[in-house]
Amino acid sequence: MPMDGLMLGFVARELNEKLLGGRIDKITQPEKDALVMVIRAGSENHRLLLCASPNNARAHLTAGTFSNPLEPPMFCMLLRKQLLGGRVMAVKQIGGDRILHIDMDVVDDLGDHVPRRLVLEIMGRHSNLILLDGDDRILEAARHVNMEMSRVRQIQPGMTYLPPPPQDKLAPEEVAADALAERIAAQGDIPLFKALAASVSGLSMPSARELAYRVLTPGCDRTEDIPAAADKLADFFARLPEMVSPRVLRDDNGDALDVFPFPYLTFDTAHQEQAGTVSDALDRYFGSRDRQDRINQRSASMVRLLKGQIDRCEKKLALQEEELASADRMEEYRIMGELINANLYQLKKGQTEAQLYNYYDENGGTMTVPLDVRLSPAQNAQKYFKKYQKARSARQTAAEQKEKTLKELNYLESMLLDVGKCVGESELEEIRQELVRTGYMKRTTNRRQQRALPQSKPYRYVSSDGIDILVGKNAVQNDRLTTGARPNEMWLHAKDMPGSHVIIRCEENIPEQTLKEAAILAAWYSKGQRSSMVPIDYTLRRYVKKPSGAAPGFVIYTNQHTAYMTVEESDVRAIRQVEA
Repeated sequence: MPMDGLMLGFVARELNEKLLGGRIDKITQPEKDALVMVIRAGSENHRLLLCASPNNARAHLTAGTFSNPLEPPMFCMLLRKQLLGGRVMAVKQIGGDRILHIDMDVVDDLGDHVPRRLVLEIMGRHSNLILLDGDDRILEAARHVNMEMSRVRQIQPGMTYLPPPPQDKLAPEEVAADALAERIAAQGDIPLFKALAASVSGLSMPSARELAYRVLTPGCDRTEDIPAAADKLADFFARLPEMVSPRVLRDDNGDALDVFPFPYLTFDTAHQEQAGTVSDALDRYFGSRDRQDRINQRSASMVRLLKGQIDRCEKKLALQEEELASADRMEEYRIMGELINANLYQLKKGQTEAQLYNYYDENGGTMTVPLDVRLSPAQNAQKYFKKYQKARSARQTAAEQKEKTLKELNYLESMLLDVGKCVGESELEEIRQELVRTGYMKRTTNRRQQRALPQSKPYRYVSSDGIDILVGKNAVQNDRLTTGARPNEMWLHAKDMPGSHVIIRCEENIPEQTLKEAAILAAWYSKGQRSSMVPIDYTLRRYVKKPSGAAPGFVIYTNQHTAYMTVEESDVRAIRQVEA
């Protein structure tokens, strides 16, 4: 739990130190549950991020940039009216829990100094941002909570603010050894970390394990001398403010797994990356994670639409293949009709079948021909010829429809693959516009989507030989990447499947290792990502052509060579990425 009460205590102390007395110069609301406040303090501007996201709620100073809607939401406009020009008087954590208060002194419309308080409650899906006046009256909140949503606690403008129900736990900054020992003993014979989590406010299980580890004998999870352990823990809590040394825990691939206010001995310290400040550590941990979560939320409806369309195409394709299979009997119908015509003289109306010599059979065998007793022999022959013509037409139509369905299925799978590669809103918007163009989505009037977004950029890697390799993230970007490449640069693409266009930014004497790394990227960013022996075609850009009127990303090429790649994620991570 990155943002437990222990971590929030360090955040509150850092923010109070850096923002005390600072002037609020700017407020933006990039998301419905996130605020960015620019506060001038200590002769520099600080960007305070307050986020009440269900999955990534947090508070810290940030160096990140955020995209804002054309029109600020009502909550943002009210905050600007109420808080701009105000001064930060205090930033404090409440009761060691995941509740942060930012107290401000502002000048109202009459020129009077009035108090305002911004409350951040970090409570999972119930997280919220609430603005209060000096009498704890709710002026506005990011999320309104009515009686139907909660009978215990409502959050509505005009109501008196009631804090979350208090937990019967000790606040970390007020822990006394005797009180803690009494609480731990009352928990019974359970591991110390569980007793700590149940006794001290705001402790997540990882933090409770860390504290217990520091006072227990190695290999033990309980203690027989509870008062001695409580003494050590009380001393530990008292020293917390001076222990700040933030760390980001990373896995073997370099991905952030957790963030700590000081080194946690219960985790491999070699994998803990030191950060300059608590805010810096939180920025590193949450930056890409929160951005990807937002992208996943925004793309969820698009993914559902594409998967639904893919299912529709697959069902249609199965029916078309069934029609083609049934049409395979058309030659049999024609032969039956011709055999009846050749034997009209010996057939009579009322027969149910006839055993006729099949002169089409190289072995000179016979064929049993079913007959309709209601029809004459000549009419039976015409019936088979009509079946033949119908099956022939159906086969031709089904073959044409199957080809169209396969093209549509390939297009939809390519779009779904592109959505999975999105790391920014610009890329997602380009895919959305392409789906609008092709009629799969309706044009939106959402003001956020109407604003001018910067043009998306491809992934940029640098090979072991120091050569740039560019990888397109979607069909529109593939077009720009390929058409913008120089004639003698190398172009790569997974053969006969959706995937990224890959360009090696080198026009001659491409090292074998660079070519291999580019092929790895082409295989990874394709539908065959986790398959074995993925065929990768490569040729010079001069041999790649885009047919007139073709869909974005569709090209034809010649003079290609093919490499077969089996790629693991570790192979991709081994290639240095310089731009996501």
